[in-house]
Amino acid sequence: MTTNTPMQLGMVGLGRMGANLVRRLMRDGHTCVVYDLDPDTVREVEREGAVAATSLKDLVGRLDRPRNVWLMLPAGVVQRTVDELADLLDTDDVVIDGGNSYYRDDIARSRRLAPQGVHYVDCGTSGGVWGLERGYCLMVGGDDAAVRRLDPLLRTIAPGRGSAEPTPGRTATTGTAPEGYLHCGPSGAGHFVKMVHNGVEYGMMAAIAEGLSIIRHADAGLRDRTVDAETAPLLDPEAYAYEIDVAEVAEVWRRGSVVGSWLVDLVADALARSPGLDGFAGRVSDSGEGRWTVLAAVDESVPAPVITAALYERYGSRGLGEFTGKVLSAMRGEFGGHAEKAG
Repeated sequence: MTTNTPMQLGMVGLGRMGANLVRRLMRDGHTCVVYDLDPDTVREVEREGAVAATSLKDLVGRLDRPRNVWLMLPAGVVQRTVDELADLLDTDDVVIDGGNSYYRDDIARSRRLAPQGVHYVDCGTSGGVWGLERGYCLMVGGDDAAVRRLDPLLRTIAPGRGSAEPTPGRTATTGTAPEGYLHCGPSGAGHFVKMVHNGVEYGMMAAIAEGLSIIRHADAGLRDRTVDAETAPLLDPEAYAYEIDVAEVAEVWRRGSVVGSWLVDLVADALARSPGLDGFAGRVSDSGEGRWTVLAAVDESVPAPVITAALYERYGSRGLGEFTGKVLSAMRGEFGGHAEKAG
């Protein structure tokens, strides 16, 4: 359904999410001017109807005032991009950071642009590569006037009311949360909420992964186990004599289970393609949000053991606990696979 309020947006960064945001906006009748360091990517989106720009200066020059410029960039390059835009924009223009910047940086950037009369809006964007069709959940921070102006764009990008059943106990009749986007507060509030959202995601992902791994190893009683003074024996092998198809478990969990979720959908798909997950290295990155969530929990004195443990588990997946293991081994007198009796 085409928007009743078509707007113009400049998009800087045409990775998978940036390009799909542009496509979703254009499908609904908005106009997009696009720029990316990769000219091939720009040409591809241009063929679909976008207006191509060759530089930030060119992009700004192609936008009508007051301008709206959305950044969909890695957090590490946002600052220099904002600095460059600061010399190109005018009073009442809006810069939207839709990536995963640290919310404290948003506060500083908003203050940096305020004397010029340029609005800075932070927009936590969740939806990944599937957002083109499903829509993106948006968590927005910034001043009221700027966010109100962006409403037609946000409404198009978000999933809309039909994406979920109405909440039975909800009595509020106003607000945009049922549409899939929310103005969370002043500068930084949007990325703060998105930061915690990703920290929660860490915990959920870890729990699903650990649970499926326990099921996968439910045949422990059927396998030969090392019998020595250094290995705790399996006291009741008969209790662990199950050979359970983990891929089928993930599939059944998708249907009516309280843990059914998009995350379970993803792992069910991966297991269906490769039951042993042979194409995955078992190395999990953390882009910052989990760390920042844990730091916020410490500052607020809020216990967050699940999110913290999930963050540390990601460090372990990258071998960052290897030296810890070596120290433990040294204290137990284990060398070259042969155990010395500890005193």
